[in-house]
Amino acid sequence: MGTMNTNERRVAILNLLEDTDQPITGTELAERFNVSRQVIVQDMAVLRAGGEQILASPQGYYLHRPVVGVFQVIVAVQHTPEQTETELLALVDVGVEVVDVIVEHPIYGEQRGLLHIASREDVTHFIKRLHETGARLLSELTGGLHLHTLQARRPEQLDRARHVLRDLGFLVE
Repeated sequence: MGTMNTNERRVAILNLLEDTDQPITGTELAERFNVSRQVIVQDMAVLRAGGEQILASPQGYYLHRPVVGVFQVIVAVQHTPEQTETELLALVDVGVEVVDVIVEHPIYGEQRGLLHIASREDVTHFIKRLHETGARLLSELTGGLHLHTLQARRPEQLDRARHVLRDLGFLVE
């Protein structure tokens, strides 16, 4: 993109995020602006500190936009790390989006990781990244106990999500 100073790059990043409904990875931004991924991480930190509502998910960076016309519920679940893929696939298969994962850390309090997993493709990508990075799940800090914010267009999808989690033995009631 030619020679661009830091402020111009940050404005350009914001413009890209505003013009798309899809997350953009740090690697994609780094390649586009011919900088390192670490420079993009720093840009995002500065933009966030300046009040921009930029969120990061496993799929990439995106702007927070108020969600209209959806229903949400928080569910408590518990399962092993090996059962994560089963849980996520079951949820997306009933048409819900897994917005986040929340655990209660004894020192730091509530810890939340944004997921925004809404399709089988998202699940595959998440599990692949988990294996590639060797990262551990937040739920491993709490013996598998965690919360998910679930989002759907219709309340009956959230009812089906609870039902499938109950059938799998994952729902904590």
